[in-house]
Amino acid sequence: MSNIFVYDEFNPEDVAMMQALYSRSPKSVTEHVEKVRQSGSGKFMATFYVGYGHASIADCGSTTIFIENISILGDKAIQDWQLYSGQETSTRYIDMGKQEIIDPLHTPESKDILDSWMNFYINNQARIQQYLTEKYPRQDGEDENMYLKAIKARGFDTMRGFLPAGVATQLSWHTNLRQAWDHLALLRHHPLLEVRQTAEAILAKLKEKYAHSFSHILDEAQEKYRAETVEKYSYFPPLAPVEFSMETTVKSEELKKYQEIIDKRPLKTGLPNFLGDLGTFTFDFLLDFGSFRDIQRHRNGICRMPLLTADLGFNSWYLEQLPEDLRAEALDLIAKQKTKLDNLKTTPEIKQYYIAMGFNVSCRLTFPLPAAAYVIELRSNKTVHPSLRAIAHKMHRAVTTAFPNLKLYSDLALDDWDVRRGLADIIKK
Repeated sequence: MSNIFVYDEFNPEDVAMMQALYSRSPKSVTEHVEKVRQSGSGKFMATFYVGYGHASIADCGSTTIFIENISILGDKAIQDWQLYSGQETSTRYIDMGKQEIIDPLHTPESKDILDSWMNFYINNQARIQQYLTEKYPRQDGEDENMYLKAIKARGFDTMRGFLPAGVATQLSWHTNLRQAWDHLALLRHHPLLEVRQTAEAILAKLKEKYAHSFSHILDEAQEKYRAETVEKYSYFPPLAPVEFSMETTVKSEELKKYQEIIDKRPLKTGLPNFLGDLGTFTFDFLLDFGSFRDIQRHRNGICRMPLLTADLGFNSWYLEQLPEDLRAEALDLIAKQKTKLDNLKTTPEIKQYYIAMGFNVSCRLTFPLPAAAYVIELRSNKTVHPSLRAIAHKMHRAVTTAFPNLKLYSDLALDDWDVRRGLADIIKK
């Protein structure tokens, strides 16, 4: 019978050492634990991980980094990593009106743009919530507290489109030690100064806490390659905007071989991962930057980071949610803000801080088959932001048109109001 042990009391470098010893010793982990206690992990990590290039050892030790007072742009740069795990402040549930705004230019013109967005966001919160109670009146049997939370969340859904991407947020990043270095080694060269400074600050903290795991000697050729690559390819700027398109390398005749497990798959059950071997789906579409942030969280694929501009229009969903007089006010604000943005003297990368998240960006996602099915089904749910839910519906139609026998459990109902939004909360018992 197998022997099972769970050790959670050690720091990440100790845990990495204990696992690494399995590769060189047939002894029990109970003996390895004693070796850790006697020798400590520092010398081991310096000798075997950093010194001799056994990077997989650092895969076995993990840590959690908490990052606060960073712009949403900086947040997205940290999350632009296929192996990212963590959480961030939700603009769909939290009033962002009191958050600091990151203003790299610090000019009267840049401050005026940020203030104009934030004033509209702050001053119309109560107004939009009152409008929503009229549009979606509480039904018999619905809990009042849940209903009010749902109304408030729907209000944030609407008003977040007018938040500038420079608004400050916070996030966590749970990562193993190897991935921390690999990602930070690139972020050190990011086009945004804020991101570069944040990366260096994180590295300093990690070196202080895990000195032996972060004692890398920088190679000039590697640094040059990283700098050139990150500078040129941090953002995805397609040549022309695409409303929606799908390409796939999956072949119908190959998919048919697995029709039995496709047909038998129960609700809320993922397709087997090995079906990713059949090919991928690539989706190109326009989506507001606010909702792009939601779909970027899916890691089992490639999600290119778009450059936020004001050139692809303001997503119509946000405007459609406003009462007629407020919609006219919003359209006037957007027109004036675009003129101000055009006159702002800075780089396209820095200009992103001053652009509201309701503006559309060009998105490109590539997923293997099981991940594509998962994303489509999850993001078609009524609790998903409606602008993203509409894209999930387009993805569903494109995939099922190409593969009619591929069963997907998507919620295709047209109504996107769900009072259950009021249950999506973390509260004290």
